[in-house]
Amino acid sequence: MECRYYQQQEDGKVECQLCPHHCKISEGKRGICGSRRNRQGKLVSEVYGRPCALAIDPIEKKPLYHFHPGTTCLSLACTGCNFRCLNCQNHDISQARPEQVPSYELQPEALIALCQEHHCPGIAYTYTEPLTYIEYVTDAARLAHEAGLWNILVTAGYVNQEPLADLLPYLDAANIDLKSFSDDIYQQVSGGHLEPVLQTILAMRDAGVWIELTNLLIPGVNDDKAMISRMCQWLNDNGLSEAPLHFSRFFPRYKMSHLEPTPVATLQQARKIAQEAGIRHVYLGNV
Repeated sequence: MECRYYQQQEDGKVECQLCPHHCKISEGKRGICGSRRNRQGKLVSEVYGRPCALAIDPIEKKPLYHFHPGTTCLSLACTGCNFRCLNCQNHDISQARPEQVPSYELQPEALIALCQEHHCPGIAYTYTEPLTYIEYVTDAARLAHEAGLWNILVTAGYVNQEPLADLLPYLDAANIDLKSFSDDIYQQVSGGHLEPVLQTILAMRDAGVWIELTNLLIPGVNDDKAMISRMCQWLNDNGLSEAPLHFSRFFPRYKMSHLEPTPVATLQQARKIAQEAGIRHVYLGNV
């Protein structure tokens, strides 16, 4: 499937314009996400219609606590991610190449039929980074809306505004992983920047998407009280005081397996900071 967001370069490379990385990709090579490849001067998605994970989940698992609680959703993921989070819980698929993981053949029309067959009222694009296969998500989301199904995005939000704008009309809800409120930490832990994520949150707010946010607190990395306070103040100042905020407990994973789990007291302190900043709905996860 040819990608929609790229430009050809004079030297035979292509510049992907999906996310702020703006990968310049040589013939036969892939971008940082691992699923978008230069084939003879065209950028193609190697995971379009090829999910590697399918499951029926309670909507609270996303986590979404204030969007149709008590219902289920058909969850799917394709391989790939444009972040390199040292603590990734799904690194076996997010950091894998498409040929390294078994996958299904499931074009958008078949995805909608599968969702209806299992009586799921919505589809969640989740587990990895769905924005790296945005063409598949957008095409499926459009058909889902036509069929009266919800579309849920679980994302780190690292995307350029033009591709996001094409998806927003079909998006009903999103949980955005706000990894920290420090650009330095974003670079060190995830290999990206904070500001594009904030712009994604604001774009979803302006489009009327139901937003919930997750902040995974890693001991000694992003659990600074002053930083948590700045994050909550930004949310409050930008009209997001009603957006549920989930502080999630870290457990040793991937390249951060040497760290200890987050003390529950740290999460409780973060909840207190958020409530004092005006955040109305604060939840603790993985406790």
